[in-house]
Amino acid sequence: MEIILRDHVEHVGKRGDVVKVADGYARNYLLPRKLALPATDANRNWIARERKISEAREGEDRVAAEALAERLVALDLQIARKVGDNDTLYGSVTNSDIADLIKEKGFDVDRRKILLPDPLRALGESLVPVKLHRDVTAQLKITIVKQA
Repeated sequence: MEIILRDHVEHVGKRGDVVKVADGYARNYLLPRKLALPATDANRNWIARERKISEAREGEDRVAAEALAERLVALDLQIARKVGDNDTLYGSVTNSDIADLIKEKGFDVDRRKILLPDPLRALGESLVPVKLHRDVTAQLKITIVKQA
């Protein structure tokens, strides 16, 4: 069965793609969850119009994300934490802590956009990637200092 994807579906395609999938997969999974539409002429025309609108919006979003990335990279982000013997942190610095710190500086960044593989557990500077857009990732410099 040929379908038009309404959303990105892992291992199938991205939004707006016309793909051929098994009939059962389309009827039992994709169509009931509104992840796809049957590939009729009317739906193809509707998706073509949506794609034009989406491309224009995508360009605007990317420009806004690049501007936000420049402003975020310029920030001086310092987190004070209690330390024990040998300058080891009590606890760690997580993406939620970093999101709160960014919010204090006047920017709103979702904690899930902060791509921190493991919590930070050492004093000093660390580069933390923040995915602001599909194509825009800012590298923030986070400095962890001793709490006085």
